[in-house]
Amino acid sequence: MADLFEYIEVFYNRSRRHSSLGFVSPIQFLQDWIKAQQTKDAAA
Repeated sequence: MADLFEYIEVFYNRSRRHSSLGFVSPIQFLQDWIKAQQTKDAAA
């Protein structure tokens, strides 16, 4: 049970693509968002 929970919560949910995030993984979405914020701050 614990191994299955860890796989789903730690690996699968963080790596699968989410339709609400434009079909990218949450990690990729966060990295893209941080990069956009840094670009925005540098331009200001």
